[in-house]
Amino acid sequence: MSEAVTRPATAGPGLLASLDPLLRTWLPRQRWFAGKGRPITGFSLVAATELLPAGGRLGLHHLLVRVHQPHVPVQGAAPAPADCYQLLIGEREALPPRLAPALIGHVTEGPLAGRTVYEALYDPRPAEVILEALRARARIGGLRFERDPRQEIRPALVPRALTVEQSNSSVVYGDTFILKLFRRVHPGVNPDLELPLALAREGCSRVPAPTAWMRAELTGESYVLGVLQPYVQGAADGWELALRALAKGEDFGAEARALGRATAEVHTALARALPPVTVGRAQLDSMVDGMVERLDAAAQAVPALRPHAPGLRSAFRALADLAAEGQVWTAQRVHGDLHLGQCLRSPSGTWSLIDFEGEPARPPAERRMPQPTVRDVAGMLRSFDYAEHSVRPPVPGWAETCRAAYCSGYAEVDGRDPRTDPVLMRAYETDKAVYEVVYEARHRPDWLPVPLSAVRRLASSHLT
Repeated sequence: MSEAVTRPATAGPGLLASLDPLLRTWLPRQRWFAGKGRPITGFSLVAATELLPAGGRLGLHHLLVRVHQPHVPVQGAAPAPADCYQLLIGEREALPPRLAPALIGHVTEGPLAGRTVYEALYDPRPAEVILEALRARARIGGLRFERDPRQEIRPALVPRALTVEQSNSSVVYGDTFILKLFRRVHPGVNPDLELPLALAREGCSRVPAPTAWMRAELTGESYVLGVLQPYVQGAADGWELALRALAKGEDFGAEARALGRATAEVHTALARALPPVTVGRAQLDSMVDGMVERLDAAAQAVPALRPHAPGLRSAFRALADLAAEGQVWTAQRVHGDLHLGQCLRSPSGTWSLIDFEGEPARPPAERRMPQPTVRDVAGMLRSFDYAEHSVRPPVPGWAETCRAAYCSGYAEVDGRDPRTDPVLMRAYETDKAVYEVVYEARHRPDWLPVPLSAVRRLASSHLT
């Protein structure tokens, strides 16, 4: 491929229909599929692009597919549209043994009848096709592969898919780049590309600058599909490092302080790049209403939360009372889902922040709303608590030491200690703990005692 390659893309009729029975079984098993626990009633095709010709030794299909499922009714809210997922489907006559874990199934009818289809990211050749398209700034059908012309992408970097996945999928290329492919995609701006690009323009080295990205342009709507960034070889994430320190009985205060400084540097750069706003009573009342609604819904879903609901609600009322008295806050773009697992420490000891997509469960527009920076701080404080309670027996006082060190490090850069705003901090910590209770009850019931212990503490807090 040469620069700005353009070529047509085709997709045979009936492709999705032929995949339908296989996807109904395969999709719910994927870690990144958000509709677990609800039956799939059908699929509709948003776009299909042939990246390698069908019927040859190896075919590769890029699909954007809406997955139709019964809606979970939310009082006062209109039904959300069906989720749109990005799929990379490889097809061969038969799979070699090394690709057995990637199997989707054997197609019995339609244009791929007699072929075996599989998750293509686990196959080096399809992963190479994506990188080459980014390097060449290709245009294939509605797909747009774009890159920063100042950054070089060397050809022939060997790919490997990461097997530890969250709500997306990642491929590492030769320990040089990491490609994050978004699975559940939404039209419009994705903060995981928007914010790192803004930070790169500000010269903020705490966040890896995007090298390239891929989009889909479809009948007036644009979808961000993936981002390629430098790969920090030998880096360890904060969660891994915290657990390692706990297992050895080592203090983590110095790392927590450094992480607080890194967080404040990112917040400062974001405030330069994207202007902050003042949040007054009307906005605070709306924010508090959202917190109360989430608490009420959580109490309905998780009975163990109900005895603590009145105490938790008092955290939100206290914030509303301050707003009624005329207090205002500054809000800006923030990370939105900050925790130890979203932080990397390089072998040289430098901390970086990654994954600016925000909480996957929140609507895209909400993820892009300016928030007080305390929201990110509260998320990190909850993460220290999780780490302490993840080892047996817990190490009393470990999280408190980390929380204090993190806030002190933050203040060294920002000039203001987040703990000097205890009402706002308590409200955000409470909101995060409520979110955690629902998540653990649905996905990891064995972990439910961790956020419930925080809930008990937060419900009994009395601020003067």
